[in-house]
Amino acid sequence: MGIAVLAVDLGKTGCRASLRMDGRERRGAEGAGAPGLAAAQGVAAAHRAIGEVIARIDIPPTGFVLSVGAAGAASAPEAAADLARRLAGLPHATAVAVTSDAVTAHAGALAGEPGVVLAAGTGAVATAVDGAGRFTRVDGWGPFLGDEGGGGWIGAEGLRAALRCYDGRGPDTPLAAAAQARFGELGALPKLFGQHENPALLAADFAPAVAAAAAADPIAAGIMREAGQALARAVLAAIDRGGLPAPVPYAVTGGLIELGAALTDPLNHALADAVEYRTARGTPVDGAALLATDTATALEPLITRVAPSSPATRIV
Repeated sequence: MGIAVLAVDLGKTGCRASLRMDGRERRGAEGAGAPGLAAAQGVAAAHRAIGEVIARIDIPPTGFVLSVGAAGAASAPEAAADLARRLAGLPHATAVAVTSDAVTAHAGALAGEPGVVLAAGTGAVATAVDGAGRFTRVDGWGPFLGDEGGGGWIGAEGLRAALRCYDGRGPDTPLAAAAQARFGELGALPKLFGQHENPALLAADFAPAVAAAAAADPIAAGIMREAGQALARAVLAAIDRGGLPAPVPYAVTGGLIELGAALTDPLNHALADAVEYRTARGTPVDGAALLATDTATALEPLITRVAPSSPATRIV
């Protein structure tokens, strides 16, 4: 029997784990996400989220390799190394690999081959890898400094429009009624978001309402158009900074694209002939599984690998 691999995709919205033997999934589990490794207490939150999901899987006592793609790892390499060391203490873990969820998304979508991948969920990041293995990352700066066009950004923009309507500072929009239906009294929104442990996730929960309103509401339509254009700018910047010749192999991963044409039409229009569209070969979990044991991909320098009781050998 081959090596057991436990692949984990830890995002800000959710955490998914997949136990694989000989490349085939045997068991899986899902749970809550974490604010990101760059957030205050981000490592503890990530460790807790991963532990809660792993606890739902019957782990083989013969040992397993744990491979994690975690939000915020690229912005906080010390935190990624800290998380790897903590995870190395798990029972039966024979090796641990930790990297950014943007890296595992790229590996899953293009199977480690050159190209550009847009990972769009609560946050947003575009990553490019050229033929020499050089890695370029654009955005993914978190909800306060970036993640433009991501679910958290869309939801927050929708709520800002709702509050402008509520105050009389802006035009009427059905987003105000939608926000009240989802969150309750609009005047209580600051308290609700201020006390929430993951405000970006809470805002992202409103993104589907913004997308749904876009068909009839110009305010919502404008937000979705701006989101698509922002995502496209990240992709084009990754291509330009990575020096990749057009058309570049391109794939999208993450749940945000499920919002539909209100987002994808402006995104695809802005990319035009710069990319060669590919269907993502796999998910970020598939990417984590690939990187668990394959140390020969172009993404290897971006991975922190730790064996129990050993220091980190590579930092994201």
